[in-house]
Amino acid sequence: MESQLQQLVRHTRVHEIVGDVIRVHATGVALGDLAEVQNTDDEISLARVIALDRNLASLQVFAGGKGLSTDATVRFLGRPLDVVYSPNILGRIFRGSGEPMDGGPDLSTEPRVKVGGPTVNPVMRVMPTKMIETGIPMIDLFNCLVESQKIPIFSIAGEPHSELLARIGFQANADVLVFGGLGLIFDDYYFFRTAFEEHGVFARTVMFVNQASDPLVERLLVPDMALAVAEKFAVEENKRVLVLLTDMTAYADAMKEIGVAQERIPAVRGYMGDLYTQLAQRYEKACDFKGAGSVTILTVTTMPGDDVTHPVPDNTGYITEGQFYLHGGIIDPFGSLSRLKQHVIGKATREDHSQIMNAMVRLYSEAVEAQRKQAMAFELSPFDQKLLRFGTLFRERFMDIRISMPVTEALDLCWKTLAECFEPQELLMKQALVEKYFPKDVGPVAVNEAPIHG
Repeated sequence: MESQLQQLVRHTRVHEIVGDVIRVHATGVALGDLAEVQNTDDEISLARVIALDRNLASLQVFAGGKGLSTDATVRFLGRPLDVVYSPNILGRIFRGSGEPMDGGPDLSTEPRVKVGGPTVNPVMRVMPTKMIETGIPMIDLFNCLVESQKIPIFSIAGEPHSELLARIGFQANADVLVFGGLGLIFDDYYFFRTAFEEHGVFARTVMFVNQASDPLVERLLVPDMALAVAEKFAVEENKRVLVLLTDMTAYADAMKEIGVAQERIPAVRGYMGDLYTQLAQRYEKACDFKGAGSVTILTVTTMPGDDVTHPVPDNTGYITEGQFYLHGGIIDPFGSLSRLKQHVIGKATREDHSQIMNAMVRLYSEAVEAQRKQAMAFELSPFDQKLLRFGTLFRERFMDIRISMPVTEALDLCWKTLAECFEPQELLMKQALVEKYFPKDVGPVAVNEAPIHG
């Protein structure tokens, strides 16, 4: 045992430097172990073992490989990465290395939790039955966010995905918010921090931030650290935890860069062959724990060139339970999907939710067709005119991501909108629900018709 410890802490010289990855000859080390790299100017940087090939260990240097010399020495610490965890981390901001970056009180004496590790034992999981209300009608009405769900926001550059993610964060009825920023520019980091502070949720928020100028390896550590503390809050504090991660495409790109530095053979479009596995290991941390709290994971996944077949969104779609498709500044009702919504619609929500959801989307789809008929100068029927009016009201009242209202109020507004456009018999809904909820004192409303999103 003593000789093994001596091997773990012994110094060894750098054999090779490739970008931010260094290779050293070492024995007795494990994948994921931490090490200290001391350069010739006595500057010390942390590194992490990312690959082993017999007695050759590859380490990713947190501070990057720039300025490192092959005369630098490496001291293995004999332990994997861990992160501070206690209730005192709420309201704090950490770097991708796990060190505080907000100038707050010292946390060095607080307990720490191991980063990474296996996903939850299936016997500890329970069937999701609770809804996380976000106050955003296009989510709460049509694609409910369910506690313990893992779901991405599919978006492209230029779409307001940061605004949507932040809004979900400060409006969702969760106990703890854990935010992970991956390769953020400063403006985005400042936006999220300010949004959480101004809306009064920062005191129950933990932020792990890797900015675009920070070391690449920290980008890979942020999701693991965020999920490690989220799981602790859920299991030990019985909290409903919402984890927000942006952007998982930046995470995959960081994996690709490190894979190239390791001279690994790439797969599709330069990404590593284990992309699916690496993504799944993180997403599968979402769980509703038996006798404890829950972890719900919501991420942003940008699609280069709006290509849903790109390896990152394509692999993500096989792992997650649906997606919110952000298109044209709105959550597209046709491209979005929540595979767990049936667990809460009509159970955690009002009895008319399912019928309203189906009728609204069906009629909006018909409104899009009516808009196309109008654009091609076809003759429109009286019912087509009603559909056009409905489509305009639907877009104005529900589709803007800045609209906020409780789900019960949104259901009432749906009935009001239907009553302003259609007769009860035109809705093709259950008669008992129509008699109970259809407003009797609401008539047709005049609207300024605008192009409908298709």
